[in-house]
Amino acid sequence: MIFNLEMETMAREDMQKLQFERLKETLQRVYENVPFHKENFDKAGVKLEDIQSLEDLQKVPFMKKTDLRENYPFKLFAVEMSEVVRIHGSSGTKGKPTVVGYTKKDIENWSEIVARALCCAGGVPGDIFHNAYGYGLFTGGLGLHYGIERMGAVAVPISGGNTPRQITLIEDFEPRGIAATPSYTLNIVEEMKRLGKNPRETSLKYGIFGAEPWSEEMRAQLEEELDIKAIDIYGLSEVMGPGVSIECYDAQDGLHIAEDHFLAEIIDPNTGEVLPYGQEGELVFTSLTKEAFPVVRYRTGDIASLNPEPCKCGRTSLRMSRIKGRVDDMLIIRGVNVFPTEIESVLLSFKQLAPNYQVVIERDGALDRFEVHCEVTEEFMNQAEDLSASPEVGKLLKAIGHDMKNALGVSVVLRLHKPNALPRSEGKAVRIVDNRNKVLA
Repeated sequence: MIFNLEMETMAREDMQKLQFERLKETLQRVYENVPFHKENFDKAGVKLEDIQSLEDLQKVPFMKKTDLRENYPFKLFAVEMSEVVRIHGSSGTKGKPTVVGYTKKDIENWSEIVARALCCAGGVPGDIFHNAYGYGLFTGGLGLHYGIERMGAVAVPISGGNTPRQITLIEDFEPRGIAATPSYTLNIVEEMKRLGKNPRETSLKYGIFGAEPWSEEMRAQLEEELDIKAIDIYGLSEVMGPGVSIECYDAQDGLHIAEDHFLAEIIDPNTGEVLPYGQEGELVFTSLTKEAFPVVRYRTGDIASLNPEPCKCGRTSLRMSRIKGRVDDMLIIRGVNVFPTEIESVLLSFKQLAPNYQVVIERDGALDRFEVHCEVTEEFMNQAEDLSASPEVGKLLKAIGHDMKNALGVSVVLRLHKPNALPRSEGKAVRIVDNRNKVLA
């Protein structure tokens, strides 16, 4: 055993006692050092002495991503800049980027958290680990990197992109572990096949995939194509980065939260009411040990549920379900709520389809039109020859439409494309293309 599992096997009462002590320190820190938090507390009429239990945290107002943008760049930092050793942030594609900071102690804690996560996922010292998450302001690459080194493994900082080089280094360096977005990993698999290589014959034994919601069907495809265990990891820069939670190699049954560092809640996204264990809602996190950029009741926008039952791997830490989707990614199709991962589950159950798809939303008069665009495999293309007139295509469309209606409770317009027709991503896949607000020239 590489790390002491005391924190991951602690009795629930003892963990909650530790969490409460750290919570009080965090609330004191933000109230005294961050004007935003002091103003939030004062407006809500909440005093620090009002927080006498973990349940009392519900009295404290939420934080949202818009709060980060409105306090850009450093107004939410709880330490002087002289104590900050690193800054990460989002791409800023929807306005100002969200910016977060880390002290030396924050980086040390993060490295330890990720190292524990890697061990949970099946990693051991001496592993060579192929890290294809993007490096830079995105937390994925460097977050995993420091944890790989802390675990005692060999980090290969390949980052994303340049797929032929990825394949060469996997073949030559013989890594045991790999990390990337699941969609980009399937791009690597696709390119290996195009080059006449067998992805199942690599040295890889486990993969750590995250940064985008992905389905059980996507997991099955990754495991089948690469002959590995596909492990889900969760994190976001506002809370820390990768490693906030991860599945275990033994069970792959919910993601173990690093509860000594993060306090999780599930709320009704509409009312803000805290929901009981097992009920699905929006995931909320409070950091318990962060110095530079603590977050208090941060609304992630991710949809999940929580499970307090001990895992068969022996860990007693609270587990979160895999992310079903994001609150703002939910599609309302003729009054029915649909997440892209639910569409993905149906599509990937058909062997005739490649794992590349997009949901395109168009304005059709006063109504919205939803189209699901997906690719067929090379094998099916060879069989069908013509996607517009083949009887095989008609049968396939009918079968997909039937299963989609049964699974989602609503019909969608399906568009089949030739292999490699849809755009590929070297990071997060773009699953939803909303053309409703495009201005026609």
